Amino acid sequence: MGIISWIVFGLIAGLVARFLKPGADPAGWIITIIIGIVGAVLGGYLFQTILGDAWVAGWTWRGFVSSVVGAIIVLYIYSFFTKK
Repeated sequence: MGIISWIVFGLIAGLVARFLKPGADPAGWIITIIIGIVGAVLGGYLFQTILGDAWVAGWTWRGFVSSVVGAIIVLYIYSFFTKK
């Protein structure tokens, strides 16, 4: 995928993750995109490692689900480190 595709995919995954995670998140658009991209990489790696298959590659529903799960994990980690 091109860099623009990763940014758009990360933004969508990050927005869905922020919507699904309870509580307020003060992160802006850039942080949401970064969380989504990192979550997509993390989720893809975890699902590929757990299932032993590359079924999460590309713009698929399975890839999107793994990206959102990864973004939720990254969002919890981000929230843990940014709490006051």
